[in-house]
This record gives sequence, structure tokens and C-alpha cells, in this order.
Amino acid sequence: METTTDLKRTALSHLHEALGAKMVPFAGYLMPVQYTGVNDEHHAVRNGVGVFDVSHMGEFIVRGPQALELIQYIASNDASKLEPGKVQYSCMPNGKGGIVDDLLVYRMEHGEDKHYVLVVNASNMAKDWAWIQKKNTFDAQLEDISDHMSLLAVQGPKATDTLKGLFTVDIGAMPYYSAQYAEMKGVGLVLISATGYTGAGGYEIYVPNKFAVAAWNSVFAAGAAYGIKPAGLAARDTLRLEMGFCLYGNDIDDTTSPIEAGLGWITKFTKDFIDGPVLKAQKEAGVARKLVGFELLDRGIARHDHPVLDATGKVVGKVTSGTMSPTLQKPIGMAYVPTEMSKPGSELWVDIRGKALKGVVVKTPFLTKA
Repeated sequence: METTTDLKRTALSHLHEALGAKMVPFAGYLMPVQYTGVNDEHHAVRNGVGVFDVSHMGEFIVRGPQALELIQYIASNDASKLEPGKVQYSCMPNGKGGIVDDLLVYRMEHGEDKHYVLVVNASNMAKDWAWIQKKNTFDAQLEDISDHMSLLAVQGPKATDTLKGLFTVDIGAMPYYSAQYAEMKGVGLVLISATGYTGAGGYEIYVPNKFAVAAWNSVFAAGAAYGIKPAGLAARDTLRLEMGFCLYGNDIDDTTSPIEAGLGWITKFTKDFIDGPVLKAQKEAGVARKLVGFELLDRGIARHDHPVLDATGKVVGKVTSGTMSPTLQKPIGMAYVPTEMSKPGSELWVDIRGKALKGVVVKTPFLTKA
């Protein structure tokens, strides 16, 4: 059993505690799960601006003559398409048709230093590092900077207004999934990307630990006029689920293939990569199960691992994520179901404490822009 003394703390932990955050163990860290409440924080991000401390995420630098070749081999997406300053969502197949992790791949240049940044999930950091090291038979050098970096996710429609005065560059002109090194006033050089895990727009700012508090304070001072709020892991989960974004350990893991998970769009067969032939065969032949979004029609909330039933009451799948959507005010979730039950409009039932509640398969994202 993890005790709080065994857990890592981010450079901002003391600020969260001073703000009255409820702190919980997560991926080996003590992290804020909520401050004023999940719904309050969720709406702040969806409608205004909120800030997440996601400094527990992992960052690996890949350099060298064959940096691209290594990434092409371990990741499913085609990183050769990345221009400098662009970001790509990808996943690492595990050699058995499952997924080691999902990740972001940044292609960056800073002066003469040309490199890639891989951003991985906190819970998989050690596993990912060992996996990539093992597969690095290329002329590529790896550097793990995770322990030295903090990461602020400034998310919401007011994120650009909040941050634009803090940078010497026009961050509002940054396309979605682009990144650049930029000077942040009173902080120094940071990596800022137009990315996030909320579907609300915004940015992620990678800053050395020693400047994390200065960056946090600057962002909150600049966002005061827009009602900026700190947001915890609980709101991060409800926001990502409304968008149908996968969470590793829930919706994808070592036993799920990217094809089953609806991640065929980041699985490119124009190159050789781990599990390429296996996944190509799956795509061509079809898979027996698929990850779908659903809404519950009966009153109740589906949660991770609740059984999914067909019309006869037979268990045919399981819920991977579920919540009451704060924006839609209805219970939503994701689940693996047999492919024949995966079309939007298909009926399913979720077993919640012995009671079968009716639901219907719907397209994701659950939340579509008006």
C-alpha cells in the first residue's frame, strides 16, 4: 500500500495544498483531484479558463541521426509527416497486438538542436523508458527529462486571452497541435504547445521545475479577469470523456489493439513498425470487438469494469469509462462491445449492482461544438 511519504510531489504541490485541494495518490505522485468541486472546475474549463498541474507526465528527448527511424519503428503514426514545430498523437504497439502507451510526439528545433520530444503517461513512465531503450538499435540518443520539468495545461476558450500578454510571440496564431520554444515573461524559455486533453482549446506549457511557481503565479494573475480556476484530475477526466478521448489503463491497455480502440487513424501502414502486419491484418479482416461511446437511458451512472449485456442478458463486454456529463447532464461512458453491437443506435445494458440499465450506442465525441 502506497503511503503519502512514498509518493513524489510536483514543484507545485504546496500551492495546491494552500488552495485547499483534495490530494490523492495517482501514478506514484500526490496529485490534486479537486479544489472547489468537479462540476465547478469542469464548467470553468469548458466555458472560461482553468489550469491543471500535469507535471507528473513523462518527457523523453530523442536526438541523433536516426531519431526519426527509432520513432517510426516504435510508434504507430507516421512521424515522417511532422514538420518542425508540429505535434502528433500516436501509440506504441507492444509486439502482441496491444498498446504499451499512447503519447504525443513533438518535432522541435532550438537553434542547432534538432530533436523530438515524446510525452508519455505518468503511470507508464518507467515501462515506456525501458521499452524504448530496449528497442533502440538505431543511432539515436535518449534523455529522460521528466523529473526536471513541470507541465501546466491552461485550457478553455479564454486560454489565449489569458496567456497572450505573457509571451513575446503571438500564441493566438499557433495552429492546433503545433509547438514552439518561446520566452515567457518573468519565467524564461519554455516549450508551449496548442494541445490539451479537454476539447476546450488551450495550451500546455513545459517549464523547468525551478520556474514552475513563477509560471503558475503569472498565469493566475493574467487570468484573474477571466475567472481562472485551478482544476484537478476529476475534472480532467470528465472533460476528456465528453470528447471520447482514451485514457490509458481504462479504455486502452496492453490487451487492446489500436484498431479495436478506434485508433486506426493514428495507425499508418506506409512504414514498418512494431505489430504493423498484425494490425494491418486486423484492419483488413475486421475485429470482433470495438470501443464505443454510449448514453444510459435509465437512471444511473456506469463506471469502469461494469459488465455490458446484450438483449438476452448475456455479458458481452465491459465499461471502460463512465461518468455523469457535467455539460450534457446525462450519464455517458465508453465500453468494448461485439462489433455487431457497435453501430450508433444499438441498444445495450449495463449491469450496475445487479440491475440492468438500458443504454444506447452513440457517436463520439459526445460533445459537439454548436
